[in-house]
Formats: sequence, C-alpha cells, structure tokens
Amino acid sequence: MSTTRIVVTGIGATSPIGGTAPESWSALLDGVSGTRTLEHDWVEKYDLPVTFAAEALVRPETVLARPIAKRLDPSSQLAMVAAMEAWEDAGSPEVDPERLGVDFATGIGGVWTLLDAWDTLREKGPRRVMPMTVPMLMPNAAAGNLSLHFGARAFARTVASACASSTESIVNAVEHLQDGLADVVIAGGTESAVHPITIASFASMQALSRRNDSPETASRPASIDRDGFVMGEGAGVLILETEEHAKARGAKIYATVVGGGVTADSYHITANDPEGTGAARAVRMALKAADASPDDVTHINAHATSTPVGDPNEYTALRTVFGERVDEIPVSATKASTGHLLGGTGALEAIFTILAIRDRQAPPTINLTEQDPAVPFRLSGSTIPLGDGPQLAISNSFGFGGHNAVVAFASV
Repeated sequence: MSTTRIVVTGIGATSPIGGTAPESWSALLDGVSGTRTLEHDWVEKYDLPVTFAAEALVRPETVLARPIAKRLDPSSQLAMVAAMEAWEDAGSPEVDPERLGVDFATGIGGVWTLLDAWDTLREKGPRRVMPMTVPMLMPNAAAGNLSLHFGARAFARTVASACASSTESIVNAVEHLQDGLADVVIAGGTESAVHPITIASFASMQALSRRNDSPETASRPASIDRDGFVMGEGAGVLILETEEHAKARGAKIYATVVGGGVTADSYHITANDPEGTGAARAVRMALKAADASPDDVTHINAHATSTPVGDPNEYTALRTVFGERVDEIPVSATKASTGHLLGGTGALEAIFTILAIRDRQAPPTINLTEQDPAVPFRLSGSTIPLGDGPQLAISNSFGFGGHNAVVAFASV
C-alpha cells in the first residue's frame, strides 16, 4: 500500500441550498431546506404524483458564460460551476497538464439533452436534432469538458455507480494519486435529473416522498414517519493533491483523505443488503487504509436517504462495524436539507464532512420529528460539537446495483 498522503486543497459546490460551497455549508448549519414545489408546466401536464424536488438554488446557466453553457447539458453545467469554484479555491495550481487528472461521476448523465432531442426528433424530424446531442448527453461529458477547460491530460475518467458514484470517484482519485499517475486531480460528481421521466419512474417505484403539501419537510431521515427520498440536483468538486505537491506550492489544506472503500452487495438491483455486509466491508476497508480503528471515528455523514428500508439497513451495517458505540458517534443526515443528488450526492457530502471536521461541528439533521427506534443514530436538529482532539470522519454512499463507497477524512 502506498504511503503517499493525499490532501484536499480546494472545494466547490452548487446545491439546492447554496450556489457555492461556503453558502451551502452556512445554509446547512442554519437548518435550511432546499426542497421546494416545482414551478414547471410539465408537472401539471403529466399529472405527476410528486410535485416537488430540491433543484439547484442558483441556475448554472446564469453563472457560466453563454458560449460555455450552450454546449453543455445541465449536469455538465453544474459540474463546471463547482469545478471552477474549487480550482480558484485551491489557488489555481500550476501543474504540468500531463500530471493533472479528472476523476468525475454521474448517476444518470445528460437526461435533459437526451429526452429533449427525442422530443425534437418526434415533433420536427431528424434535421432539427442538434449535432452536439451525443457529446452533451454522454455520461463522460462532465469529465471530458472539465479536462478540456482545465487542460487535464493525465486522464479524464468517469464513474457511473448510481448514488455511490462521486464517492467512488474520490476513492479512485486517491488511488490514482498514490499510484503516481498525477500530482493533482479534480474529483467529484454531478447530477441534473429533476425531469418528468425520472420523477415518474422513482414515484412508480414508491421510492419518493409524496408530501406535496409540505415539501420542505419531506426529506426526514431516521424519522419514524419518513416515506421516501427527495430528488435533488447539484455538483460537488474536490481538488486533491499529493501532500508533497501541495506543500511545495504553499497551498492551504482542508483535510487529509486517509482512506476509502468500495464494495458490491451482489444482492439486488435496487435494494441494498438488509444485513449490510457489503456496506460494512466498505467502512472497514476505509478504516484499514487509514490505519485507524472504529474507536477513532468522531463523525459520520450517513447516506440516510429517508427511505423506510434504506435508513435502518445503514444503521445495521454501521452497528456491525462500530458495535454499541455507533449510538454515541455524532451523525449527520444532510439529505434532510439538500435532498438526494444521486450521482452528485457523495461529493457534496464529502465537502460537508470535510467542513465538519474543520469547524469541529456536526451539521444538524432537520425534519427529525419522532426518531425511528430502528435507526437510533445520534442525530440532532442543531449542530453537535466534535471536540478539540484529532478528527476522523467517514462519509457513506450506497447506490442501485449494490454499489457501496466510503471515504475517510482526517483533520490537519
């Protein structure tokens, strides 16, 4: 195993609760909900059973230059906004293009481009379909465009492992840096899939909350009356570097990425293993890579989607690793505020985890009414102090297909 230390030198995010990483973090600490009633004519047109979602608070096309925005699907637009922020936050590092890589992720990709093109084909014929349709809809579009924009020539890789996607990309980036394939990596994930077809499909699966009368309280992880997740959109980006490279250029360092674990359940295409075996193994892998024990963990950002089955299954997995101590560790379920960003959620939550150990406070979990006895995490509607000692936190992501990804961060 490589002993090369990997550090975080830049963060960027655009989310349902803020247009930047600092704005998102501030809103999270303030207990803001990013879930709102959808104000689109297609909600009524298709008589959708769910009429709300957690859309990005700041539309990316209002941030990007028009020529850039025009050639990107909304998912790639969000990725570009977050990446530009993260790059600037890292001090716009000077790095040999052949030593700069991109590890990026999405769960679905350019669904808006794909389905808009289908409508154009049916209504106006093939000559009206844009020539840029395929480059905009392909799942690797975000990674490719970030590589072009920042001149990254080491590699531009894409992960599509549903809701575990961007956490897996962060783990991959760490491995690529430790293997000496790059000095700096732009890592993260994006999603913009608040679309009639995805809402209708997830609703048909009985996966979405149906609290149309109170959307801001719909995402309620660990609450006994939770009834499903909330669709969200946005992107999160981390600039990762070898510690040697970061220190040589005098970069500020947010945290050290000390470990990661990626496993598969091989259980069901949509349901996670109720025994939590694969998820627990991913946590153990992350702690082993960090040369840490379960007793060292001071904070957990839970996957906690607010589904009736998923939340207790995650608790089961973590209890397997931590034993009774899991009930003492401060846990945050931040999807209560942001909704579920699918392929972008892991990167956003990694940022929240990094900022939690930097500021030594676990963010609140809103909408927690009566806590389910089957999910007795240590959650709070207000921030939980993490103490003055060394901090070690993990962020969990689990996805359709049985994907499990966990990343561990340590304070500096």
